[in-house]
Amino acid sequence: MPDLKLAEKPEGYEGQGFFATRLDHVIGLARANSIWPLPFATSCCGIEFMATMGTNYDLARFGMERLSFSPRQADLLMVMGTVAKKMGPVLKQVYEQMAEPRWVLAVGACASSGGIFDTYSVLQGIDKVIPVDVYVPGCPPRPEQIIDGILQIQELVKNESLRRRHTPEYQELLASYNIH
Repeated sequence: MPDLKLAEKPEGYEGQGFFATRLDHVIGLARANSIWPLPFATSCCGIEFMATMGTNYDLARFGMERLSFSPRQADLLMVMGTVAKKMGPVLKQVYEQMAEPRWVLAVGACASSGGIFDTYSVLQGIDKVIPVDVYVPGCPPRPEQIIDGILQIQELVKNESLRRRHTPEYQELLASYNIH
C-alpha cells in the first residue's frame, strides 16, 4: 500500500482515545478540502483550466473534482479570461447568487488587469466589479500556476474565521462594490 499523505490535523488536545480542538478549525479544514468551484471561462485561460482538470495535473486530488455550473451550488468563482464591460453586470450577478462563504480566483492577466486589451470595451480587472481573493498571473497561466492559486485559496479558507463574513470590515468591502 503506498504511503498516503493525510491532511494536517488542527491544533488541539489529544490523549488515549480522544482529540479535542476548536470547531472553527475543523470547519476550516473541511471547507478547504471540499471547495466547489464555478468556472467562468471566457477565453484561453479556460483552456488551461481544462488541462488542469485533466489527468496530467488532476485538480481532483485537491478536493476540486465537483465542478459546479450553478452559482447557487458553488463557493469558489474562478474567473478565467477576458471580461468585456458588458459582462461586468453578469459577473456581479453570478457572484451575488453564490451563497456565503464565497471566494474569487482571478486567473490570468486579462481577469486580473485586462491583459493586453487596454481598450474601451474590456474590463481592466474583475476587481472593478467584485472583490478578488487570489490573483493567478500569466498569459495564459500554466496549470501549475492555477494549482498554486487553488492552494492559496485553500489556505485562506482553512484559516478564515467563521465570523469574518459578519465583521463591519467585510460588510464595508461589499458595500464598496454595491453588493448587499
